[in-house]
Amino acid sequence: MSARVDSWIWAVRLTKTRSQAAAACRAGHVKVNGERAKPAQPVKPGDEVRVFHSGRERIVEVKQLLTKRVGPPAAAEAYVDNSPPPPPREHVALAAVRDRGAGRPTKRDRRELDQLRGRTP
Repeated sequence: MSARVDSWIWAVRLTKTRSQAAAACRAGHVKVNGERAKPAQPVKPGDEVRVFHSGRERIVEVKQLLTKRVGPPAAAEAYVDNSPPPPPREHVALAAVRDRGAGRPTKRDRRELDQLRGRTP
């Protein structure tokens, strides 16, 4: 027995919608056993599924096949999560915040931002 990879990814709550799961497959962000997966590719228990979503790679092993979306506790029992832990919040780069209406940054502002980000030549 097998299930479509896009519906399984959606059913175990790795993506919010099935269309997001299918789009991730078409974009090459989903791999099954190391091979790039199309949305209709079947998965079976024991397969390794790698999903790159929301700036993070999730590596899961299929334990149970699901075709219908289930609650979070039941979804967590359907796979073994082998993903690396997410990076600590302080290591995530912060976006520069500018006041609304301040216009484009000047050359001096850009140099200061580059220096702050550690991109000084």
